[in-house]
Amino acid sequence: MSLLDTHIGFVEALRAAGLSVSLAEGLDAISALEKVRWHDRETVRAAYAATLVKRHPQRTTFDAVFDIYYPRLIGSGVAGDGLEPAGGPQDTGPDLERFREALAEALAAGDQQALQDLAVEAVARFGAMPGRGPGLSSWSAYTSLQRVSPGELMDRLVQGLLGQGLDDEQAQRAAGRRIGDFTRLVEGDARRRIAEEKGPEHVAGVTVRPTIDRLDFTAARRSDLEEMRREIYPLARRLAARLTKEQHARRRGPLDVRRTVRASIATGGVPLTTHHRPKRPHRTDLVVLCDVSGSVANFAQFTLMLVFALREAFSGVRAFTFVDDVVEVSDSFRPGADVVEVMESLAGQISQAALWGRTNYGRALTRFAEEHPDAVGPRSSLLVLGDGRSNYSDLALPVLGDLAGRARHAWWLNPEHPRHWGTGDSAADRYGEVVSMVECRNLAQLGEFVHRIV
Repeated sequence: MSLLDTHIGFVEALRAAGLSVSLAEGLDAISALEKVRWHDRETVRAAYAATLVKRHPQRTTFDAVFDIYYPRLIGSGVAGDGLEPAGGPQDTGPDLERFREALAEALAAGDQQALQDLAVEAVARFGAMPGRGPGLSSWSAYTSLQRVSPGELMDRLVQGLLGQGLDDEQAQRAAGRRIGDFTRLVEGDARRRIAEEKGPEHVAGVTVRPTIDRLDFTAARRSDLEEMRREIYPLARRLAARLTKEQHARRRGPLDVRRTVRASIATGGVPLTTHHRPKRPHRTDLVVLCDVSGSVANFAQFTLMLVFALREAFSGVRAFTFVDDVVEVSDSFRPGADVVEVMESLAGQISQAALWGRTNYGRALTRFAEEHPDAVGPRSSLLVLGDGRSNYSDLALPVLGDLAGRARHAWWLNPEHPRHWGTGDSAADRYGEVVSMVECRNLAQLGEFVHRIV
């Protein structure tokens, strides 16, 4: 594969992972690479990142794809030529203990170079899986980590950090971060070796996680959720700035024919200057009806957080949560409230939305219509959040139809892929006949939807 082929494959893999890389930016990257020396891999990485990465959350995905297409070494490298795979003489108890001792020292010192070398050694010794069937990889990061067990070094690492003057909370965080970094190095080296076998395109398409704004809410890990929470307010600021620009651009109302004709008298009846009626701004009330059961809890939380961050764009916000009963949580959206307090308040009220603990959309919709008949009106936009999985219970379709008919607009955001709508106990297809069903599986889709409705 030529250098140009590698560059083109790298750019296409970035696009597939969720980074919007234009043709012009790809050419900018080539121009930047002509100015740097290729003997320094990190300089090449920096040149690519400066031209192709637009936002910080994309950097993790960029680095993972870069490491596949521009690996740090081939095989085990020169230093690892003597390594034998798992099951060989070097995989005995004493040698494994010496490896873990070296790992503990590198973690305590925060020695990145040593940790990189140890990650390569871990995969070479303990991650080899020869003789596997067609389509299966012969390298496994999971097997390497199970054998090395870096998590068992946590207490020892924390004690060492406490001796360096850190308090207990700081030491726990620092130790967890260092062990997590080593785990990612092992996973990255396994990907690199698999790419040598099957090609970088295969590995990038199968193993590289998408950027955080393209990651499905339902597939997010705990660390991903923390990153999503950090991303939600930059997203809200970008949306607010975008909305402000568009509102200024649409500030002029319809043509005022009478004023335009009067003004044309000064030019002999030629309308050189058009006059427009002032545009009356319209801000709608937003009513949010949100499923907070376990399967969609993360999706519901991020949607409510974004609505909270953009609440100034609506004349009023009323929010209700449900599992099989309905609880109003609008008080959490009071002006001046801190977002942390808001989410803690919501978490405390979620348990009240469940009487029996099984999602029942029909019962929740009926209770909402009976207990809050004034919530939805001609100036309201109704937003339902949930996957539509109602455990085969009554769907109360006429009730939803009546609510949608009373509202100015009505939408249903569903965090599942459309191919799953109507499967199993999903009633998304039935509800979609009454209310517009919108796919909303990640932050990017959520941001685009909120931009459309505001």
